[in-house]
Order: sequence, then C-alpha cells, then structure tokens
Amino acid sequence: MTTTSSLASPSGPTSPVPSRTPAAAYDDLLARVLPQAREQRVWKPSDGPLPSLFVSHGAPFTLDDAQWLSDLFDWAQSMPKPRAIVVISAHWEQAPVAISAAAAGTPLYYDFSGFHPRYKTLPYATPDATDLARRLTGLLGRTPVHEFADRGLDHGAFIPLMAMHPAADVPVVQLSMPSLDPSALLELGARLRPLRGEGILVLGSGFMTHSFAVFRQPELAADTTAFDEWAVDALARGDADALTDYRNKAPSAAVAHPTADHFVPLLLTVGAADDPGSAVSAIDRMVMGNSTRSVQLT
Repeated sequence: MTTTSSLASPSGPTSPVPSRTPAAAYDDLLARVLPQAREQRVWKPSDGPLPSLFVSHGAPFTLDDAQWLSDLFDWAQSMPKPRAIVVISAHWEQAPVAISAAAAGTPLYYDFSGFHPRYKTLPYATPDATDLARRLTGLLGRTPVHEFADRGLDHGAFIPLMAMHPAADVPVVQLSMPSLDPSALLELGARLRPLRGEGILVLGSGFMTHSFAVFRQPELAADTTAFDEWAVDALARGDADALTDYRNKAPSAAVAHPTADHFVPLLLTVGAADDPGSAVSAIDRMVMGNSTRSVQLT
C-alpha cells in the first residue's frame, strides 16, 4: 500500500497526489473501528481528571497514513470517551481569545488548498456544544468571549479528531490562540485545567517539528531530530521555562519551527496539566523528516 503524508499549510507547497484513492486508509479505519468508537465508555467522575494532550495533527494526507490513523485511534481508546473536547489549533490566532461555532453539524472550515477535492467532502458533524461554549465563556471571560458562529473546526482540529473519535459523537469547541507568545498559551492552559476534572478533554494541536526546509534538504532531519530530543528531555523534567524559551534554549529551533504556530499549542497542554513532568509519548515517529510526536500529561 502506498501512503503519502504532508505537513502542508495553507501557504505551504502543494503536495503530491497519492497513488490510490484519497483517504482510502481513513475509509478502511471507519469500516474497522466505527462500532468500537460508538461503544467507547464515556468518562465518569470516578475516572478522575482526563489527561491533557498535544497532537501532531498533520495535513489532509494524514488520512492516507494507516499507521498514523491507527495510532491516533488507539490513543483515544486508551482513555474514557470525553464528555466534550476543547481544542486549540495552530491554525487559528485571534485576540482576544474566541470560540468556534457551537451548533450541531457546523460545516468544517477547510483552511487548505492544493489537495484532492475529496478531502473537502469527508464529513465530521459533531453534536451541539452549546453547554461547552457556555462553560468556556464563564471560565475565560471577564469580558464576553466572542463566538464566531460561521467558523467550524479547522484541519488542525478535525483531522486528528476524525481518527481519534471517528463516530463524531463528542461535542467539540475550538478556541483561538490569543497570541503566539508561549507564555500566553501556558497561561491559557492553566485556565482550562479545571475542565479536565469535568471529563472535558483539553487538546493542543500543532506539530512537534514543522519544517518545510527539510523537504528540500533531507540532511536537516538531524536538526529536527535534535529539537525533538530536546523537547522530550524538557518535558520529562517538567521544565516549562525552557519550553517557553525554546527559541533560545532548544537546538535548531529556527529549522524545526521557522514560525511559532505549530509549537506553542504544546505549552497549552503543559499549562493544563497538574504535573508538568508527567509527559508520556503516545506517538513517536518521523514523517518526511519531521517529528509527529504526540504526548499526554496528567
């Protein structure tokens, strides 16, 4: 089976066309796991707080990578089904912090181009999330939190969730990143921390390394690997200060993250955790020279 993955962003390069039906691996996943996904046990208070997660989300071609899809699904199955999910994606910066549409079945926000049209036809119609939106507004706002009623989930949110919760039966609200300042995301995560004890999953969605340069210069994979190894060590030590100051502390930061957008969601995940040193890698794989490492913290 031929699979193709890409890190392409809205401004990134057009990716190669896969040699098989686009998202065929995702079709296979649905056929195999949908009953299991629907029957997953829902969180209850006796389970204790859910972990906070950071996922390397990938582009639409993630849906062609059978291993990545299975890894994401198995990860979600390793914990109870959340009562709801709040996700912060690398692809939405808006200040002050805002929320996506909460209505059931809000159309997805296809913030990409240059891919096969089928990627814009796959459904992910989640249930009404009005209660979650209300809870977030109360938790975050001294001033009203604006809801963008016409903005659905972007691909940083719906691509991983299509694999993790393919039954689309969990209410989801996306929060904007108020800035790309790592400290701001760390603080936002801390404000969201109480949600974990209510069975609400806090999910930061970015990429552990996000380098287009490595496509043109494969030898730069040594730089993305070095950055990934540094991040693993900083997470193991619970060193939020080092992670916040990654531009100065991490090796090859300029190669691994030319822009901050795909790294700072990790700080949200750390901020939402009770124990910053509790990180466990759920996915640990290099794809096209970049790290798809995804982690959970308690």
